[in-house]
Amino acid sequence: MSDEQTDTGTGWPQPAGPGRPGGPAGEPDPRPDAPDPDELSPLAPQGPAQPPPADDEPAVEPGVEPVDDGATVDLSVMARSGEPVAVSDGLAEPADGSAAPGGGSAAPVVAGRSRWSAAGVMIVALLALLGFTLVVQLKTTSTDPTLGATRQEDLVRILSDLDARENRLQQDIRALEDSQRQLRSGEQGRQAALDEATRRADELGILAGTLPAVGPGLTVQFDAGAKPISANRVLDAVQELRGAGAEAMQISGGDRATVRIIASTYFLDGDNGSLVVEGRRLTGPFTITVIGDPATMRTALNIPGGVVASVRGGGGNVTFGEREVAEVSALHVPIKLEHARPVS
Repeated sequence: MSDEQTDTGTGWPQPAGPGRPGGPAGEPDPRPDAPDPDELSPLAPQGPAQPPPADDEPAVEPGVEPVDDGATVDLSVMARSGEPVAVSDGLAEPADGSAAPGGGSAAPVVAGRSRWSAAGVMIVALLALLGFTLVVQLKTTSTDPTLGATRQEDLVRILSDLDARENRLQQDIRALEDSQRQLRSGEQGRQAALDEATRRADELGILAGTLPAVGPGLTVQFDAGAKPISANRVLDAVQELRGAGAEAMQISGGDRATVRIIASTYFLDGDNGSLVVEGRRLTGPFTITVIGDPATMRTALNIPGGVVASVRGGGGNVTFGEREVAEVSALHVPIKLEHARPVS
């Protein structure tokens, strides 16, 4: 401690400046320009006096750095450093310090980006696949073009044929059920079995062409035009008639030759527009006599795009004639079986 500090008795150096005048302790200095006694205290900070804070400004404690309300934080620098970002006003300026157009504040920066989870991606993929499947199904689903172009009266005839065929099948079912009940009865069982066997033999004989047949039916005559009547057209007609419920058929030519049509009958094209049926040559015009429901069989041949349309498209013609009693008298030679035997 220096002599000066010892003289003052305070342990502090004597301040440079005018000394405090003597006088009774505690009395103020009467001079007008006298300094404030507190300023002469060795504990007062040295330097120029700070102006008092304004009313609207917060007081700042000594040793604490003031905070600027308009200050911004560089998020890019803070993100690279791995430290959390604290923004005073909720906004952050770009890293290059550029401001928004018009001198306004910088645009807010999104802190994170939305991410698609695995479940969300799978749901989107399934929905897309479902939509694609529905579109393909709607495009590929369409009505039959043949039926779409069919006239209303033709559709009515087709529906009528289907109803008639259903009625015939229902009648066959009822007849078979009656036969079954009769065969199972006591005393009438033997006679019923004999009658049933006879009936079945007659039916099989008609189908095999070994027995003649009569009944309501139809005659179908094919006249050739610019093109001859081919074997395929006649075969198509036979198949359509069978599908419409034909029970017995025969075909005859212009030379009166007649051949019985059964399941094994074949047709070939001959010379000069003739047909070869079961090895026999027939010349035109060709006439098919068939036993069955006339209206149903006629409708089957007149279906758009069917037999009649094909023959007339080649310049030919098809003529129908309904018969209350049509006779199929041509017989087919029975086939002698060499290997097949009935199961007992």
